Amino acid sequence: MIQFEHVCKSYGKTPILKDLNFTIQDGQFVVLIGPSGCGKTTTLKTINRLIDIDSGVISIDGKDIQSQDKVELRRHIGYVIQQIGLFPNMTVAQNICVVPKLLKYDKVRCGEIVREMLKLVGMEQYADKYPSELSGGQQQRIGVLRALAASPPIVLMDEPFSALDPMTRETLQDEVKNIQQKLNKTVIFVSHDMSEALKLADTIIFMSGGEIVQIASPEEMLEHPANDLVRNFLGKHASDAPAPSTVEHFMRTNLVTVKKDRGVMECAERMARSSVDSLLVTDEEGRYAGTISIGDIRRWGRELNSIEPMVRQTARTVRVGDDARESFDYLLDSGANYVVVLNEDDTIAGIVTKTSVARSVAENLWGDAK
Repeated sequence: MIQFEHVCKSYGKTPILKDLNFTIQDGQFVVLIGPSGCGKTTTLKTINRLIDIDSGVISIDGKDIQSQDKVELRRHIGYVIQQIGLFPNMTVAQNICVVPKLLKYDKVRCGEIVREMLKLVGMEQYADKYPSELSGGQQQRIGVLRALAASPPIVLMDEPFSALDPMTRETLQDEVKNIQQKLNKTVIFVSHDMSEALKLADTIIFMSGGEIVQIASPEEMLEHPANDLVRNFLGKHASDAPAPSTVEHFMRTNLVTVKKDRGVMECAERMARSSVDSLLVTDEEGRYAGTISIGDIRRWGRELNSIEPMVRQTARTVRVGDDARESFDYLLDSGANYVVVLNEDDTIAGIVTKTSVARSVAENLWGDAK
């Protein structure tokens, strides 16, 4: 448990943190959010004493962190930043094991940690690669794993995904949330993006001018924003905001696609790695061609070299700009898993899934009228 009691911090005569008081329970995912200069990153950095406070008490499990050695404290708190700073002369495995080696873990245990960590994000084959051989998203994954490698109970994350493209960012958000829940870590996450906060947080701490404006669950903040500043940050998410009504507002864009000339075993492997039972298939120009399922691969796969003969065009398709209600009604009534959303040029924009919205959300948006 992390407790802030009357915490203050100033730079010269400028107050940065003003009498902060809050508690973070073990295993919670807490997002600090607010306008630029509100003090959220400073608050985060006081937890691992990258910034020391002027007055007040920050305690972890009842122990004042000011009484602890800084280096020892940080070895038990994971830390992930936007510019992840992997060591370029070290392999992925060596980067992951930086802290375990400082903690005198033996070679066998370090090897186990590398395998366990890489398995969490499906990157087992990257252990011997160097950072320069990885994409930005892959480097950020390794940064997260490095922060988790010594199994710290607390992980601090300072806008770790803000420099990434939207699709990679959404995928990493899902992965981090899944890892946090699986490993039961306490995560304190700084963000300037309310969509990200609503997606990830168990509790949101909204700050402005070095003070706490509101501490609430996403649901509570949506229903009862504390003031106009919070309401403006919530924007389209707020309960009194105009409801979006077209499919692109609800679709997922982190998709698993494959070209129709690819091999059967390759596609089966991609399904296994991505934990899906079907893939969206495109032609050589990237236009939607249909879907392929694991059932079809199991039934016919041994007889074929490519998936093209098995591609089906049975999934319902809609266009960007189409009314979302029709897709929701179809998903809820038909039992289908998704609707494919296409751009004007027939490329895939995303999919709307059964889990995109629950029936209750659809009813709240449109009522029961048919």
